Amino acid sequence: MPMHKGWLPREGFTVDVVARLIGRTALNPLFLAPLLLLARLTKRGEDLSILHPQAYSRTRLLFFLGVARWLNAYWSRGAENNWVRDDTYDWVRREIVVVTGGAGGIGGHIVRLLAERGVKVVVLDIQPLSYDAREQPSPRMLTVGGYKLTHANREKAPHVHYYKCDITSPSAIAAAAALIRQDVGTPTVLINNAGVARGKTLLGASERDIRFTLDVNCLAHAWTAREFLPAMVAADHGMVVTVASWAAWLSVPEMGDYAASKAGARSLHECLAAELRTRYAAPRVRTVLVAQGHTRTALFAGYAEGGRFVLPSLEPETVAEAVVAQVLTGRGGQVIVPGFGNLLAGMGGWPAWMQIGLRNACEKLMTNFAGRQVVEDLDGFYKGREGEKGGAGAEESAVLVPE
Repeated sequence: MPMHKGWLPREGFTVDVVARLIGRTALNPLFLAPLLLLARLTKRGEDLSILHPQAYSRTRLLFFLGVARWLNAYWSRGAENNWVRDDTYDWVRREIVVVTGGAGGIGGHIVRLLAERGVKVVVLDIQPLSYDAREQPSPRMLTVGGYKLTHANREKAPHVHYYKCDITSPSAIAAAAALIRQDVGTPTVLINNAGVARGKTLLGASERDIRFTLDVNCLAHAWTAREFLPAMVAADHGMVVTVASWAAWLSVPEMGDYAASKAGARSLHECLAAELRTRYAAPRVRTVLVAQGHTRTALFAGYAEGGRFVLPSLEPETVAEAVVAQVLTGRGGQVIVPGFGNLLAGMGGWPAWMQIGLRNACEKLMTNFAGRQVVEDLDGFYKGREGEKGGAGAEESAVLVPE
């Protein structure tokens, strides 16, 4: 599963291609500086700048804009990484990556990309792995604290380890984590990727629908972090990746619970990043926020796609490659794809008429939604789970699917 290469992405010619080209040319100080130097230091260049003063002044303006853009990116990278380096990442011999919802979809591609580069990956998912048999050996079943946990045989799959686990249950995560530390080692990277979508209006959704979405998409991020983060803090080394969505900024009809869960996940992520600096004295534990637009997975089947040039629907491999590329740098930051998402990130500061207009304009996006639902009868599912656990309640009762 090699990384995609080439000028054009899988999605074809989009505005992101144009923006990237402009960034490498018209807003690239290294590209423009020689032109300005020639205009100042050579007779021919000086004559041309006098003959074409407007072209010269615009080139100079683009140069200064490019420098400002470069300084902004430099300062942002420094702030995102607390102005400290961490050159100790050893992806083959030291790092162990936990991926929730890694049995398929975006998470499955993340797992395979990392494993093919020799990185040890642990998958936490309720579903079986959907990859090639070489990455899905016959598992051995383990039962700990009433939870069935499946661990892929390490000898047959040296880089992929699979545990069947309900990530919305803190006790199930604790049991799985104990086995992971025993069988694989102490995880150094956590990628919270699992997600679900019910696709219902606020009044059309049941209590179970809303709770289910929030359990999986938001609260599980807190439970996995509480289990795996302490070791990273103690070592002052590691990374937490939150796969959110554009929905964290833009809520549209029939996506209220989904958007709320993604906004919550983003807020938890931002708080964690601040606490790592100010409370835990662990500035080298990195945080990466992922905000992707519509991605063609079974989770969002039937979703109305936007304009292919400005708002292309992404292939899951595209998102996975962007996430893996960022993770392998060993640096914190943001992964926003497509680039239009950078405008949505500031939507809270837009005039009210623009915000309301955009939400209303998106009212048909979920009209034909037919996304995959692992659990159709949530009432029956929750009641069954509560009965099995002696009335454990909502805290112990949700299932995840890969996004």
